[in-house]
This record gives sequence, C-alpha cells and structure tokens, in this order.
Amino acid sequence: MSDATLHNATQDPDDFAVSVADSIESFIVAVTEVAKGDEPDSAVPFLLLEISQLLLTGGRLGAHEDFVPDERYEPDTGPEPDVDELRERFATLLDPVDVYSEVFDPYVPRSEPVACRISDDLADIITDLRHGLAHYRAGRVSEALWWWQFSYLSNWGPTASAALRALQSLVAHVRLDQPLDALDGLDTDSDAGGDEDRLAEEAGKVMAAEIAGPLGLRGV
Repeated sequence: MSDATLHNATQDPDDFAVSVADSIESFIVAVTEVAKGDEPDSAVPFLLLEISQLLLTGGRLGAHEDFVPDERYEPDTGPEPDVDELRERFATLLDPVDVYSEVFDPYVPRSEPVACRISDDLADIITDLRHGLAHYRAGRVSEALWWWQFSYLSNWGPTASAALRALQSLVAHVRLDQPLDALDGLDTDSDAGGDEDRLAEEAGKVMAAEIAGPLGLRGV
C-alpha cells in the first residue's frame, strides 16, 4: 500500500510533512497567480487541475492516522492574511459561472441544495491552508499536520470537493456541447429551498458557446 494508509509505520513523519507542505504551498502559489487574471482563457482548466491535485493531498491526510499536536492549546499564528482581494478577483474572473448549486451533505436524507460561489470556496480553502502553513514555517510541524488534517475533514476538504464538482461540470457542459444553466439571480444569501421548479425559474440559460472562449474551454 502507499503512504495513504491508516498508519504510517513505514514512513518518516517528517517526509510526510514536507510532502504535504510542498503540495499546499504549490497550490497557494498557483491559485494566487490564476487570480491575477493574466491568463483568463486557461482559468477554469487550471483550477480544475490544481484542486484535483490538492484533494489528493487531502486524501492522504484523511486516510492517515490522527495527528496529535505537541501542545494542548493551539499557539497563536498572528493575524490571518486578508483574502478579500483574492475572493473579488475570482468573482470577476469567473463571472457568470461563479455561483453554483450544491448539496452540503449527501448523507443527510432529503438534503436541500444551497447556492455557493467558487470564489468564496477558493478564498476559504486558502485561508485554512495558510493557517497550517504558518505553523509549519514556525517549526510546529505536528501542529500544522493536525490543523491540515482537521480542517480537511471539517472544512476545506468538503469545500474543495464541491468546487471541483462545479468546475468539472462546467468543463463537461462545454466539451459535450450542452447548454449550461447559470443561476442568474440566485445568490448565496437567497434560499433555494430545494424547490427544483424555483431553481429552474431563477436560472438563466447561458449557452456554452458564450462562456467557453473567455474561460478557456473551447473544444479541441
């Protein structure tokens, strides 16, 4: 079996930590570059790739035995870096496909879909990852691994999975030449209520051809 097991008896924890930290730092750098908007034509495919790679790292963390931090209470990492600018850049870059519909927990019976934003997802993921990276750079490796594992299970993992499904669906709509339902008028503050008729009524039809070019999704 690989190192993505329920125990790590054959792997040096330091090697695992370096691998995870490298993957996380690479994701943050790459996604921050995409947010600059210098290459809008490749934004969606690039985000699809980066989030897929990040979730592989998340899977390794989730399958690993529980990490236990050295200290009982989490040390202060200082002020969290502001991600509002990054969030706004992605909201602009991904318009009009930023908003998507997601079922929060597939194991809750009759779960109702909620409106989410890819831009919010990316900002939240990076916030969680940076928090652990601050511990790692300060030499608190066990704290960093604990945080990344805990937040993967509780927040950034589900968030990244939802964003990945949205991006994959977007790519599929375009590559398969299918019309895309854009949630025009449906925002994250509104209540979708699980009413499919209402979702359909609020959704504006946007043909794939209208968004494929700007988002780098022309068929090959």
